Parts: sequence; C-alpha cells; structure tokens
Amino acid sequence: MARYPSTSYGRQRRRTLRWIYAISVLLIIAVVIACIYGYRSFSGSGRGTGPTPTDTNAGKETTPPVFVPPEPNLSKGPQELVTEPNPEADELIAKAMAFINAKPTRVIDARDILNDALTMPMNKQQRTIVKKQLSGFADKWLFSRKFFPQDKLCGSYQVKPGDQLSTIGKQHKVPWEILLDINKINRPENLRAGDRMKVINGPFHALVYRSTFTMDLYLQNTFVKSFKVGLGKPGMETPTGTWIVEPGRKLVEPPWPDPETGRILHPGDPDYALGSRWIGLKGISGNAVGRSGFGIHGTKDPETIGTASSRGCIRLHNGDVILMYNLLMPDFSRVEVVD
Repeated sequence: MARYPSTSYGRQRRRTLRWIYAISVLLIIAVVIACIYGYRSFSGSGRGTGPTPTDTNAGKETTPPVFVPPEPNLSKGPQELVTEPNPEADELIAKAMAFINAKPTRVIDARDILNDALTMPMNKQQRTIVKKQLSGFADKWLFSRKFFPQDKLCGSYQVKPGDQLSTIGKQHKVPWEILLDINKINRPENLRAGDRMKVINGPFHALVYRSTFTMDLYLQNTFVKSFKVGLGKPGMETPTGTWIVEPGRKLVEPPWPDPETGRILHPGDPDYALGSRWIGLKGISGNAVGRSGFGIHGTKDPETIGTASSRGCIRLHNGDVILMYNLLMPDFSRVEVVD
C-alpha cells in the first residue's frame, strides 16, 4: 500500500487547519452582523424604522407589564339614603360639573370627585344625579378609544411582535372582548405590532342589591353604571354573600338542563331560560359559600327584569349580559349580593 511522505502530509494538514480557522472567523463575523441588524429590526416593532423617542419599551421584553389590581372594597360603596339633601354632596356635584365644562374638559377629575361623593350620605335625588353623571362619563373615559394621560384606570400600550389580544387582556385582568370592542378591532388576529391600543386596568366587579333589583358595575372601586336585574323568587332567593366568576364557566348560549324537568334545552327551545350568555359564579363568602349552579345570564322574558322571578340566578337584559360577559374576568371579578 502506497504511503504519503510525512513532510508533505504535515504541510497539507497545516494548510487545511488554516482554511478551517479562516472559515470559522468569517462565520462568527456574519453571525454578529446578523444579530445586530436583527435586533434593530425587532425593536422597530416590525415597521423597519427603529425606536422613536417616545418608545421607551423598544428592545425590551415583549410581554405586557403585569398589572396587580387592588382588592375591591365594594362594601364601602353608596351609603344610606337620607331625607334631606347633603350640602357637601351638592358642592362636589357642582365642582365636578365645572370640571366637565372646563376647556379642556377634565373628565377624570370630575369622575373621581363624584365617585368619592357616592360614599357620602345623600338623598335619593342626589344619588340619582351622581350615578347618572358617572354613567355618562364612562362613555368618554372607558367605553371609547380615547384615553387620558392622568387616568390610572385606563392607559396606552404599544403592541409588540408576538403579542396576542388575549394575553394583553390577562395581564390587565380584563377579557380580550372588551379590548377588541373599545379599540374597534375587527378580529383578534388583526392586532399589529407597532400599533398603540387602549388598555383597561381591571378587574371589573358587581354589587347587587336585592331590595332594589339593581346591579352596580365597578372598575376596581370606581362606579361605572347600573343595571336592573331579575332575582330569585320566594323560596329560591338569590343568596347573599360574595361570588367570584368561575373559570371555564363563561359561555355563549350553552345547553341548559332544566332543573324541574331534567330536559336538556338549547337556544331556540321555547323553555330555554338563559338568553344570550351565561356567567357561572362560585360562592366564596357569606351565604354564597358552598352554593353551586348560580350565575348571571340573559333572558327570553325581559318583563321579568326588576322582579323576583328566577330560580336564584341573576337575570339581565340580553344586551346588558353581553356587556357584562365582555367585562367580568374569571378568577378576579367579584359579584357581591347584599340586601
């Protein structure tokens, strides 16, 4: 068998090693250049223009910041009605209206003043005025695309590559459906990197008064609006106490087992009682503890709203229950039922 001379073999081996070293150096340089330009493209939010002076999050983690909501304090909501007008409440109402009529309008200041006033003793007329004004303000600061820089309840978020609407909603303790609605996004998949969207710092909560068949909606501890509700009939009263929206129990027109007949009913059946949405509740305190099968739902009988006519559940008009479905967050939103 022929053999190569040792000196020739050594020279060839050295030449081969030099080529390997040179190619390795070139590959390392190419990787470094690719990483630098790839980072710039990524931090430009997919638009190829790089970060703007106001983009303080450029190049940082793409996951929305975790929002930690305060514990709700709904039990310190509206105080007892009194017979005579409260002069202090009148002063706050007048101050709030001055803020609304200012140029530029000061919606957030007006909202916060009236929300504080709601905890004062006042007569029925004053409380009606305060709640009506707060409900009207919500159309400006909450249920619209506009946000106010000084508002701690809503804010602006720049969409990053890889963001999903559901993830952003979870970070802020609100369902993605309300973000879709207020930002006028047609479909969740139409969310685009680089866009700025309005976010809501949830969660929402509800306070139900059995004596007045009323549900008050709150964002954290700020009053948003009121709804008329139907509640449990005699012998099947809606239990007082605190409930939480149960994970996996927010459903759109689900099949419903009639507890009296055992039949499984579907939307379109004459006896189907759930309306357009079902929001399952789990009792966590008071008389609600250990109770199951209760929820918030719509109705095919709108005339029962404002009456004691259900089997213990909380009924809403179908349009109102769709809104609540889009606002209440499983595991975070609480529903407190009081007398």
